[in-house]
Amino acid sequence: MELEDRLTHLKQVGEEIITEQELRTLLESNSHPTAYDGFEPSGLAHLPFGVLRPILVDEMQRAGVRMKLWIADWFAWVNNKMGGDLAKIQEVGRYFVEVWKAAGVDMSKVDVLWTSEAAANEEYWKKVVTVAQNFTLARAQRALTIAGRTSKESVQAAQLLYPMMQVADIFWLDVDICQLGLDQRRANILAREIADKMKWKKPVAVHHHMLIGLQGKKEPEGFDENGALDAEIASKMSKSKPETSIFVHDSAEVIARKINSAYCPPKVVEGNALTEYSRYIVFRKRKSMKIERPEKYGGNVEFTSYQELEEAYVAGKLHPADLKKGVGASLDEIIRPIREHFEKDPSARRLYEAVKSTDSTR
Repeated sequence: MELEDRLTHLKQVGEEIITEQELRTLLESNSHPTAYDGFEPSGLAHLPFGVLRPILVDEMQRAGVRMKLWIADWFAWVNNKMGGDLAKIQEVGRYFVEVWKAAGVDMSKVDVLWTSEAAANEEYWKKVVTVAQNFTLARAQRALTIAGRTSKESVQAAQLLYPMMQVADIFWLDVDICQLGLDQRRANILAREIADKMKWKKPVAVHHHMLIGLQGKKEPEGFDENGALDAEIASKMSKSKPETSIFVHDSAEVIARKINSAYCPPKVVEGNALTEYSRYIVFRKRKSMKIERPEKYGGNVEFTSYQELEEAYVAGKLHPADLKKGVGASLDEIIRPIREHFEKDPSARRLYEAVKSTDSTR
């Protein structure tokens, strides 16, 4: 594949690339660079993990990138997920891998790695300590947003390890690219700074978009900076708020109910959950979106691109109720194979039932 084609695929992933020139140089010298994406195993899979992430992995692989999936079980333990029960956390990790399989990810082309395996190695902790020696306490506290927490919260001392461990992971995994959400930006910037200081390999950061929750945009509360990034972090779809999230196990009826209550102001795209799902999910998985409506409201309509849909919506030619109907039906079609896999496969179902029955704690 030509260099420009590879770059195009990666630009489909990265809402922000730090830096694009470094990425170009990397691709010129390496036909199969490595990238990682990491996850705290906690709770059931929602759209960002179960649908959007596999879309991004596919784009990365099309560009010739070898992906490493980092199951961050110790991070979830530090962050008190699943009640701080490491065994339950690891069961969720196995469930996460099953979700990706059900979503169509070719796991033979993905390296699945666990933090707990690295934590058994003395050299890993040497990396963590070395990174910590290049942190100040204030910087570590500001970076707690990567763990879904703010510097204003009361946190346990163990949770201050989280940013140091995440930065150390990048060098431990020896990756060329950090392919994470924009909410992980602070950790990746720290890694790049430490790489310069320690003369370690400097990673390129490819930050993907954070899918908004059904509630729409929220004002950031308790963050250090009242900026666009913190607003995105505050607004992202969160598994801890089930009514503002769509899960890969939701039935068609549940999806329709949630979609009907979503923030979807007429003629407005900014902060609109439904136009966002159309842009980042539907038109990346489907060639078109068909919407059925009565003749008195214009009759059935079909859009073949997000741009076409957005133009119609902003112009008032598509009513919010019709958009909700089209997005709800499309998401159900996309989610259905994942949902059915966990319904029909006995081992997958056992994992799902185990995770479902375990209360997830924040």
